Amino acid sequence: MNIVYMHTHDTGQYIQPYGFPVPTPNLTRLAEDGVLFRHAYCAGPTCSPSRAALLTGMAAHSAGMFGLAHLGAQLDDYDRHLVRFLSRNGYATALCGIQHEAPEADMIGYDRILGNPVFDMSVFDFDSVGWDLYNARAAAAYIREEKSKPFFLSFGLFNTHLNFPQADSEINPDYLMPPFPFYDNRANREQWAAYLTSAKAADRCVGIVLEALREANLEDETLVIFTTDHGLPFPRMKCSLFDTGIGVSLIIRTPQKHRKGEAVDALVSHIDLFPTICEMTGLPGPDWLQGHSLLPILERRTDCVRQAVFAEINHHVDYEPMRCVRSERYKYIRNYGETSYLTPNVDASEYRSFLLKHGFLHVEKPQEMLFDLYLDPVERVNLADDDNYRDVKKQMESELDHWMQATNDPLLSGPVPVRRAWS
Repeated sequence: MNIVYMHTHDTGQYIQPYGFPVPTPNLTRLAEDGVLFRHAYCAGPTCSPSRAALLTGMAAHSAGMFGLAHLGAQLDDYDRHLVRFLSRNGYATALCGIQHEAPEADMIGYDRILGNPVFDMSVFDFDSVGWDLYNARAAAAYIREEKSKPFFLSFGLFNTHLNFPQADSEINPDYLMPPFPFYDNRANREQWAAYLTSAKAADRCVGIVLEALREANLEDETLVIFTTDHGLPFPRMKCSLFDTGIGVSLIIRTPQKHRKGEAVDALVSHIDLFPTICEMTGLPGPDWLQGHSLLPILERRTDCVRQAVFAEINHHVDYEPMRCVRSERYKYIRNYGETSYLTPNVDASEYRSFLLKHGFLHVEKPQEMLFDLYLDPVERVNLADDDNYRDVKKQMESELDHWMQATNDPLLSGPVPVRRAWS
């Protein structure tokens, strides 16, 4: 089967299929035609580690991705990238738009790079809407081409990364409610209007690609995956281990239309996508994979394939080592670094400026955090020192320790080395 992998920046779950009033009708139709995973999580809530984990099927530290690719961080071994694996197994491969798992796209090994690949992740003030639209049309043209092999197409959108485009005139910030944990004021409502405009632009591009699959009569031969790297680009979201940071959109439409139009509550991780692709295509999974195929869920053979997901932060702009384990009910976060938030690791925005002005840097970031997500889904009541949760904490600590040991986490031996080029 063909595989189309579409991904945005910094979207979290803030699209219409997850219940938010966001103008994404094409993604809604994709969800109605596929499966919506309500509890999908990235392996690291920063751009390059998240994508590296997804595309190698390993924890970011196992893949060697500790920082941002556009600042020089890279995988230990690009032969473990999904693209090279598929190339070795008879697939044509193409990249269109964003990639963020290598300093240069040529390092990854795609057969073709489509559209306008000229992009500098350090420059955000540009026509993101026009750039994404140009690349969507190039991706659509590739889909319509005659091919002698099945293909893998990665279509990466810049939207919904800051800086957002100017808010659509049809979106009135006076009648918007910014999502949790935003404070409701005019500046934040206006920023949310700009996000909605960015999401609307991304959705239009998704629609162009989906329409190309339909027109080429490839819908019944193509696995479609839509996701994002991590949460919104705001404090306590991106570059945080709260659910608002690690929770991601994930929609899968299989050629067989497995569980068409359903929402699934199973815990899943980005690292589960590589083994899912292997099982669906009949390819033996390589020995480095750490995730679990989701096909048993799609085929209703089981309700879940994992009891917990794990995520990490190492280096975004500053070094901020953290690890977490999340089960259905509990979240345990361990902070190996500073006990205050680091401004450079939070993208510059009106919301960040508002929080900094009102004391955000004086808010403590504990060394340990434990949350009961059934009773406190917004993760604001830290139970790490609550005697009533002593056994729960011990169990979650044990699970995190076991994962770190099993994946050879270098943090067990001390601080992760930070290369000068990353900062």
